[in-house]
Amino acid sequence: MPGLRWFACGFLISALACAGPAAAQEDIVVARLPERSIAALVNRLPDTTRPKRAIALFAGHPGILRLRTEDGETKFDLRGNFLIRARRHWLDAETITVSIDAPDDEWTAFSQYFRTTPRYGEDLRALLDAVEAKYGALDWTAVGTSEGSVSAFHAARMLPTRFRRVILTASVFLSGRNGPGLSSVDWSLLSVPLLWVHHEDDPCRFTAYRDAQTAARESKAPLVTVRGGGPAQGPNCMARTQHGFIGIEQPAIEAMRAWIATGRAPEFVGSAAR
Repeated sequence: MPGLRWFACGFLISALACAGPAAAQEDIVVARLPERSIAALVNRLPDTTRPKRAIALFAGHPGILRLRTEDGETKFDLRGNFLIRARRHWLDAETITVSIDAPDDEWTAFSQYFRTTPRYGEDLRALLDAVEAKYGALDWTAVGTSEGSVSAFHAARMLPTRFRRVILTASVFLSGRNGPGLSSVDWSLLSVPLLWVHHEDDPCRFTAYRDAQTAARESKAPLVTVRGGGPAQGPNCMARTQHGFIGIEQPAIEAMRAWIATGRAPEFVGSAAR
């Protein structure tokens, strides 16, 4: 897809990022609040010292990274999640990723209902402040996948002066044991630009492509349809199937980067139109 590649590389400042992956630096940033804390894993290229953009990543179920340091080594869960395993594809000399953990007092539950609350908004604001205290003022984009789309939507809804845009990928549209997903969302409450990204063959019953099409129409927001990739590994709603953009992670992320940079994104990513 040369056109999409051109947009993505136009967004990059570092030629290194277009040439191939580089070893990323990792830092854990912690915001401490009364009787709780919330942390994030920050990734950046070695030459990124004063970044301009931050991509806040909200992983899928259960959304609990359990960020910690053990014997001087950074440890966390959900390494196989689409956004976590592919986070290197966002990086360039001016862009960092901020993989957001659940607040530590939510590590046993972290329900979708909690993610709608002002308390969660307060926690996220404190975390963004802590990241900016270390890296300077940043242009923030919230990106969620699967159940993390619930977190990303409400983060952007509650903090519109911080998150300038939001991207929802492989989103949960049906109610389940952990909450209602996006089934009852009032799209008019979102005041920042929204982009949908969904695999046409997403096999998870909670994240059907037809529901993404409906949500895109109702929210009046563009939808990037992803095709191809694979082969799928594991149950339908797990991260190494089309639900998690397996085998097509980088093109999907390049489409998102293009939208952040230009406000435009391709209608399709992956296999040729059918």
